[in-house]
Amino acid sequence: MAAQPAPEVGPPGHHHFYYYYRALSSDNVKGLLLALSSSAFIGASFIIKKKGLKKAGESGLAAGNGGYSYLYEPLWWAGMIAMILGEAANFAAYAFAPAILVTPLGAVSIIISATLAHMILQERLHIFGMLGCVLCIVGSTTIVLHAPQERAIGSVTEVWDLATEPGFLCYALIVTALALVLIFYFVPRYGQTHILVYVGVCSLVGSLTVMSVRALGIALKLTFSGVNQLVYLQTWVFAVIVATCIVTQINYLNKALDTFNTAVVSPIYYVMFTSLTIVASVIMFKDWAGQNATQIVTEMCGFVTILSGTFLLHKTKDMVDTAGFLPIGSNGMTKHADKEDGFALEEMPLSFHDSCHNQV
Repeated sequence: MAAQPAPEVGPPGHHHFYYYYRALSSDNVKGLLLALSSSAFIGASFIIKKKGLKKAGESGLAAGNGGYSYLYEPLWWAGMIAMILGEAANFAAYAFAPAILVTPLGAVSIIISATLAHMILQERLHIFGMLGCVLCIVGSTTIVLHAPQERAIGSVTEVWDLATEPGFLCYALIVTALALVLIFYFVPRYGQTHILVYVGVCSLVGSLTVMSVRALGIALKLTFSGVNQLVYLQTWVFAVIVATCIVTQINYLNKALDTFNTAVVSPIYYVMFTSLTIVASVIMFKDWAGQNATQIVTEMCGFVTILSGTFLLHKTKDMVDTAGFLPIGSNGMTKHADKEDGFALEEMPLSFHDSCHNQV
């Protein structure tokens, strides 16, 4: 008599949980842990750097006005060290997991930043802001459970081939052109009043940074595993692009943090940066090539949930204390509204359209 197959053990649908476990037990787990630690460091760095920028602005020309007195402020450097540690963890995460998994987890840094801003900068967290944090966590979890596997790449030259395909070359040229227009035309005219100018530069350049960081991370991972990639010119080209883009991002992120409220900069930067990075990764690395429609739609739903959370964190800053709740920031949407800043109170436009409407 033929042996009967062993009975299935586990609750209905347990194969789905087993699938997720297998998906998360590979390099994705390493990428996940590195991405979470990165968010913790970066979220804290926003607050530390903001304190440093405030202190530096009291004794010299503020960064938002083109000054660099913050370079002599130890507190700013402490924040920079925290950010470097976070970026290093983020750098390593891209070597193990796809960008569509790593990048959206930056929402954790928003939660940490908003919480610390509430505790340290007295930027009060509204109860709906707390709900926004919960939505960010739910969306992040959804993406983690349905993220694609890391694409198997055996050489940095394979990444170079992906980067020089017509589709990604067009994307890179468009992003570079938009960033240059923002830097040379919009920054001198609207940088101090339009948050999307500084954040736009950071986000556009950031999407190229992530693609180069992922390429460089893969090259270093292969090198450490015994397959030397440092002999290829492409590795060093990616390294130069990474350095150039990071310096640009840091410069304009400092201007954004010094000019606008931290709890507003963080979510807007996250939304724009993550959206552009996902688009860049889908074009260059074709992350969705091995996934079905259900997985892709679920990932997008998770991303939209995160966007809803960041939007809620953003909009609750405008809410008046009519129901006994405290808004996130005691002065609302302001530029350096705290007394310790020593800057004038100024309403901050949410977008180019809103700003033009207000001026009219």
